[in-house]
Amino acid sequence: MAKQGPTGIVWTDETWNPVTGCTKVSQGCKHCYAERDWQRLQHLPRFAGRAFTDVVCHPERLDQPLRWSKPRRVFVNSMSDLFHDDVPDEFIDEVFAVMALATQHTFQVLTKRPERMRDYMLDPAMNNRFGMARARIFYAHSVCDCDVWMSGQQFRPLPNVWLGVSVEDQATANDRIPLLLQTPAAVRWISAEPLLGEIRLGSFLQRSPSAAFVAGKVTPEMPAWTRIGSTALDWVVVGGESGPKARPMHPQWVRDLRRQCDAAGVAFLLKQNGEFASVSEAEGFGAHFTFPDGATVRRVGKKRAGRLLDGVQHDGYPA
Repeated sequence: MAKQGPTGIVWTDETWNPVTGCTKVSQGCKHCYAERDWQRLQHLPRFAGRAFTDVVCHPERLDQPLRWSKPRRVFVNSMSDLFHDDVPDEFIDEVFAVMALATQHTFQVLTKRPERMRDYMLDPAMNNRFGMARARIFYAHSVCDCDVWMSGQQFRPLPNVWLGVSVEDQATANDRIPLLLQTPAAVRWISAEPLLGEIRLGSFLQRSPSAAFVAGKVTPEMPAWTRIGSTALDWVVVGGESGPKARPMHPQWVRDLRRQCDAAGVAFLLKQNGEFASVSEAEGFGAHFTFPDGATVRRVGKKRAGRLLDGVQHDGYPA
């Protein structure tokens, strides 16, 4: 069962921010929690005088996961987007090199820029760059006795790295999930937070072979991650928006996603209901909001709204 860890994010144990700062790309970014926290962090030297839109890479933070001996799930860039246009490919290489060497951890990557993530993972030049970055990190920190990745070797998705996209409604799901499914990864997942509308995942949950290949001749018997689009989503995380300007999440949107995942055998996790709860569960509390279908929710605060759906806590993780 997932527990509220030091990060405040139930689906992860640790955050790692080799990049900070970001820019908004869709309605899901409107009330960005990272931007909200940015103001609170202005007293710290590394944030002072910087606008949230100033994207900065932090090489001095690269070795943090290598110094964490206890295995943990690590959310990469909770205060940014690893695949932001202002992050050089060479720095992304360094991040992946660290993830390759810190095999004791599972790294959870989320982006709202799936086209760049896909292109990066499929770039033939990435093989040699990744190999050199891994060798640099290895020799600089003497982190393990494993074989150093040599230039010329073909890159394969790292088994301890989960690649995902953030979506908030059907339009963003339709735009971003197909690009994710074209991206080689050991685990593919979505974070539907803040969930702002109904999402039908349909074929995104259906596992079927694809005629497109990452490289070379690949047979159906080979590992699924060697074939572009050969697997569907492995994990769906859902959450309502929190904060002073939070928008309500309809409980039926969550029920529908849970039902779709159950039918497809895909892991489902409800992170939070946000600031609102259904009227039947929140009698006598704050201001109410009525959806077009007549369903009504009340603003009760994130803690009181909790993370139960119909009295049940959902803590699914990919196998």
